[in-house]
Amino acid sequence: MLIGALVMTSTFMVVEVIGGVLSGSLALVADAGHMLTDSASIGLALFAIWIAKRPASAERTYGYNRAEILAAAANALSLWLIAAWIIWESIRRFLSPEEIEGGVVLIVGGIGLLVNVVAAYMLHGASEHSLNVEGALQHVIADLMGSVAVIISAVIVIVFGWTIVDPILSVLIALLIVSSSWHLVTSVLQVLVEGTPEHLDLYKLCSDIEDVPGVTIIHDVHAWTVTSGYVSFTAHVLIDPDHAGDFDDMLREIRRIANEEHGVAHTTIQLETSVRGCDSEDHHVDHLLERQTARKKRRFAFGHHH
Repeated sequence: MLIGALVMTSTFMVVEVIGGVLSGSLALVADAGHMLTDSASIGLALFAIWIAKRPASAERTYGYNRAEILAAAANALSLWLIAAWIIWESIRRFLSPEEIEGGVVLIVGGIGLLVNVVAAYMLHGASEHSLNVEGALQHVIADLMGSVAVIISAVIVIVFGWTIVDPILSVLIALLIVSSSWHLVTSVLQVLVEGTPEHLDLYKLCSDIEDVPGVTIIHDVHAWTVTSGYVSFTAHVLIDPDHAGDFDDMLREIRRIANEEHGVAHTTIQLETSVRGCDSEDHHVDHLLERQTARKKRRFAFGHHH
């Protein structure tokens, strides 16, 4: 899918460049420039997928999995740089309008819309499981919206002769690019700062672990995304030293809960029988406050109902 989308976008990029130069349309040239970033983003996605398959080592214990996130960050940055360039050039064209061949713009824009629709369809399925592919998809979607703006611009120029619409719609393309890439930017930043994954209810996970027989409290909790679909979770679990059950069974149950019920790929649990030596740890026990608040709400609701 990625290779097919790469071939399509790269080929049509050349067509748009030629069409933009011949017609004098900034919107078409801007769309061609963005098509270039489409091709680069898909190429980065392919490279990241390839390099992420390289095995882990003592120097890189997670291998090259973060290559996907770095590629997504590069895609997001390039999107915003392209948007800034389009706005800058639009201001110049607004102050000094140029002649535009509306017919050429309309034909090339129509072909571009078709190419982007097909490319977006090819990338959509894989984007749900990869930030990297989502970055490439956002490029294609932004370019698809750009093609729509190009077609509108061409029609207005042909019918009314208003060449000023070209830089105006070019600014709209730039704003659409920034808007469509916002979720990608925030998702990449969340991964890079090692924030808790959006889909993971950390309070619920901690609460479920504390419901395991023999577990007293969970603390020093950390959860982060290594790469798309790969969540790591570490915690210290204080257990009752007088618990009659098998500690290995307890550990297996904790890992099962994290993996099967919460989608955690890698779990590291340290079992403890006392809090001795825990003074320097980040205890992260906010889930206890969350649980206490939830219980108070339930009691209030029960009392109010009766």
